[in-house]
Amino acid sequence: MPRYHLFFIYGMLALCLAGIGAILLQKPTIDTTGPQFMDRQQGMSPIPLDSIRIFPIPDTLSFAGERVPLDRQDIFERLEREIYSIAYWQSNTVLLMKRSAKYLPEISKTLQEQGVPDDFKYLAMAESGLANVTSPAGAKGFWQFMQGTAKDFGLEVNRNVDERYHWQKATKAATAYLNQAHKKFGNWTAVAASYNMGQAGFSRRQSEQLEEDYYQLLLNDETSRYIFRILAYKVIFENPQDYGFNLRPKDYYQDPEMEIVTVDKDISNLAEWAKGQGYSYKELKLYNPWMRERNLNVRRGRTYQILLPKKS
Repeated sequence: MPRYHLFFIYGMLALCLAGIGAILLQKPTIDTTGPQFMDRQQGMSPIPLDSIRIFPIPDTLSFAGERVPLDRQDIFERLEREIYSIAYWQSNTVLLMKRSAKYLPEISKTLQEQGVPDDFKYLAMAESGLANVTSPAGAKGFWQFMQGTAKDFGLEVNRNVDERYHWQKATKAATAYLNQAHKKFGNWTAVAASYNMGQAGFSRRQSEQLEEDYYQLLLNDETSRYIFRILAYKVIFENPQDYGFNLRPKDYYQDPEMEIVTVDKDISNLAEWAKGQGYSYKELKLYNPWMRERNLNVRRGRTYQILLPKKS
């Protein structure tokens, strides 16, 4: 091959390699003038402004009419921690909001009738998320009653029936417990804290530390966070749009209109009984989770009210 051909080929290769290098070294052009980027002049990275949201914390707050000392830095930080924990667990909080419409109106009504402040509906949220859950310790239902305490406050608990799962009856039992605790402590914040750690345990910490105020007590991690979790639910549920939750009325869950069937005799087979009423066994258990077996034993003189969707 003639020498000038080799020079031509080598020259073309050099030009190609130089072009490729220039492309690889070229920085992409990014428009940083838009509102979606931080100001580079402040030494900030170009992070979208809406990727991390800073939430408002109220200047003043109360629980059951009792002042929360937010002017204290540790109290402010503990509340803020719970607000962010709940607000950023969006899936759980959205579902809780949707579910709450089925229960909160009646829970509020029962609290009012029994003389318990309405803020205690948020205690039920903190306890169970308004679901019939079971704790590792064996507490059950919306209000997380242990078996012995449930029986002490009039709930039936046995293998056949467990009224801790009857949220209406459990709510009324909870109000009796809360009123009893208020007679002991004289302070609703202390009542709520004692619901978490037990009246005896909370009273013992008060005596040991020569202090009655919940906000001045050094408690275990769970009870230290407990009141603030309740308060965070209150803040978010009363101001949902401030925390990014924009549910429409149609987004909330609602149970169908119900009818009550009163029974005063044993039901040996609940599936057959449900079919005889025109319902499925699944529907029966869905609206009456307090029935724990496939049969219902009714003691003499006792009646049970079974809820079923009203037929059109």
